[in-house]
Amino acid sequence: MTYKFFPHTDADVQAMLQRIGVESLSDLYADVPEDLKLKRDFALPGAKSEIEVRRFFEQLAQKNQVLTCFAGAGTYDHYAPAIIPTLIGRSEFLTSYTPYQAEVSQGTLHYIFEFQSMMAELTGMDVSNASMYDGSTATAEAMLMAANNSKKSNRVLISATTDEKIIRVVQTYAHFQGVQLDIVPAKDGVTDHERLQEMIAEAPTAGLIVQQPNRYGIIEDFTGMASLCHDNKALFIINSVAADLALLKTPGEWGADVAVGDGQTLGIPMSYGGPGVGYMCVTEKLMRKMPGRIVGQTVDAEGRRAFVLTLQAREQHIRRQKATSNICSNQSLMALYVTIYMALMGNQGLKEAAQLSCDGAHYLYNRLIADKRFTPSFQQPFLNEFCVDYDGNLDALLQRLADHGILGGVEVDGHLMIAVTEQRTKEEIDLLISLCHEQ
Repeated sequence: MTYKFFPHTDADVQAMLQRIGVESLSDLYADVPEDLKLKRDFALPGAKSEIEVRRFFEQLAQKNQVLTCFAGAGTYDHYAPAIIPTLIGRSEFLTSYTPYQAEVSQGTLHYIFEFQSMMAELTGMDVSNASMYDGSTATAEAMLMAANNSKKSNRVLISATTDEKIIRVVQTYAHFQGVQLDIVPAKDGVTDHERLQEMIAEAPTAGLIVQQPNRYGIIEDFTGMASLCHDNKALFIINSVAADLALLKTPGEWGADVAVGDGQTLGIPMSYGGPGVGYMCVTEKLMRKMPGRIVGQTVDAEGRRAFVLTLQAREQHIRRQKATSNICSNQSLMALYVTIYMALMGNQGLKEAAQLSCDGAHYLYNRLIADKRFTPSFQQPFLNEFCVDYDGNLDALLQRLADHGILGGVEVDGHLMIAVTEQRTKEEIDLLISLCHEQ
């Protein structure tokens, strides 16, 4: 049977089927229950002209309701300079997907090197790789690194104040990799330090994972955690919102061994939840145990600056049984995106964007809690995202805001969590406040 969407002739298909010892394509699905198989033709439309395709997608896009975003919880509405989409499409960056051949991949290797340099500076760490798929899987990879680094334990602790989505991904990795993952309870919205000390003392521990800011937007105090981990031969792992590190104490300053997180806040559009880009930075002694690529700078035979993959055996990427990780492909388009963003913004621009976000969030917070129907969920410091409790029907409030064009936040553990970025104007914030007061 010929399929018009297969680039093979009937003879090609028959030759492949004969090679693997089956008679037909349907035999490949013999193990799939009959009630799960499609019994009709695919619902594919007929051919359309370019203008018809454009009209189709325009009509589809009109079904979306575009809201002013005050939601966060891992994905944030930050501004990105308009020049970025043009720059990431330049031909010198669209070289080899897998940059093993340095002589034909200098564009790719160059921007990966710059990404590493910028992320190492942003996190205060020694070495960065490039890159991870997203912040959740980067955190899971850090957990595996801790377990593999320890000679006495495969037990890793993770704070309950870590984003629930991240915890679920880490739990999945732990289950299939034989890692014992224990959750450190929260107290007053932050990691319970006393219980943490008890849990580390109870059994050998390979690592501890915490988040900054945490799942409630709270800025946690990690004083003493690095020493506690190191005294017990455990790695200290901090997951951070990348853009917030422009103002907050860096993982390096906290004494972290591994810094991970998502770089979506570095200008990447929300795009209905993805893609983002994960990052991982480590101390120098751990750099050979990192998954993913590491690019180094050197000179060629004529003394010109050049870039190469370095410090890792090729088996790291192509031989699963010998690899540190199964992260092998290099999803670096978004790494290029945030590299250009950081280069355009500069240190001062990153700080200004973070400060505007912080100022707007605190203005909104103070105005909301002036209304007695809103009370602080926690008495803890925050940057640009916070939780409040609402004495009323929260679902009705969020629907009212949506009806007026505002995505008013997300529900987290029964609290309303609201985020403010530099995109939000005072007029938008005041509109949200007035709608909440009228409810």
